[in-house]
Amino acid sequence: MTAATDMTSIPGATPIVRKTPKATFDVIFRNASFGAALLVLVLLAGIMVSMVIGGWPAFREFGLGFITSSVWDTQNEQYGAWPAIVGTLSTALIALVIGVPLSLGIAVYLTQLAPAWFKKPVATAIELLAAVPSIIYGMWGLFVFVPLFAAYVQIPLSNIVEGIPIVGTVLYSRSPSGLGIFTAGIILAFMIVPFIASITRDMLEQIPSVLRESAYGIGATTWEVVRHVLVPQAGVSIIGAVMLGLGRALGETMAVTFVVGNANRLSASILDPGSTIASRIANEFNEALGLQLNSLIALGCILFFVTFVVLVIARLLVARVKRY
Repeated sequence: MTAATDMTSIPGATPIVRKTPKATFDVIFRNASFGAALLVLVLLAGIMVSMVIGGWPAFREFGLGFITSSVWDTQNEQYGAWPAIVGTLSTALIALVIGVPLSLGIAVYLTQLAPAWFKKPVATAIELLAAVPSIIYGMWGLFVFVPLFAAYVQIPLSNIVEGIPIVGTVLYSRSPSGLGIFTAGIILAFMIVPFIASITRDMLEQIPSVLRESAYGIGATTWEVVRHVLVPQAGVSIIGAVMLGLGRALGETMAVTFVVGNANRLSASILDPGSTIASRIANEFNEALGLQLNSLIALGCILFFVTFVVLVIARLLVARVKRY
């Protein structure tokens, strides 16, 4: 007689009774799961409604001019969001241009090239950087990075490009204090690197090793393996990681407030001071009243909309990558 023999066929044996879960617990579990999912939608709807209600007086007063105007005059109750919108998009774009290649390089090095004794310390350092509060980045940027950037980058670069068409306009700083849009973009790049690098590293490590070994077996170089095997396999996850970093760059407040310069003006130079939506709200919200408060909430609505558009673009990119 084998161990698989049914106990009910043995004379005198006690039959095994399998207890089925009660239907009541199953209903409770389903309802609790549905409630958790519904809570997210309710919170999102509540945030949207409260932001629209709070910002509606500004939209009603200024109309489309609130978005296109560059005036922010608290004395005459005239407000425009365009400099803050441009500053937000500019700093986020600079952060992506600097941070994404750096993050991908870190992830590829840790998964493909780093020796075992060096991989763990670097991975731990990346995770620790992700846990550093944003205000620490801002303080470090203001007291350490900004003076060095002004002395060794802004001033020499402005002397070189002064008078050169286009390049001189974009890279010349009228007041090389170290504060500006480009400085804020660099600090944001440092802040998003840990997130993008960690997620990309985890995704690359989950790719079956047989794919890499097969590519190396037919004579592919490390670059060819990364370019034609790893990146296509982890493409969807990489896009998700980049969009996660972009979301943080768009909404970052304290670190940007420290180093962006908080100037309400548009400049053709990325080295000049500017402002972002988040920094404008952080600087003025505590003392704002009346239409100024409504205008700041309206800025929050615009930032919310920009983030939503970024999410939609990310979904479209992911769907396209999956299709191909």
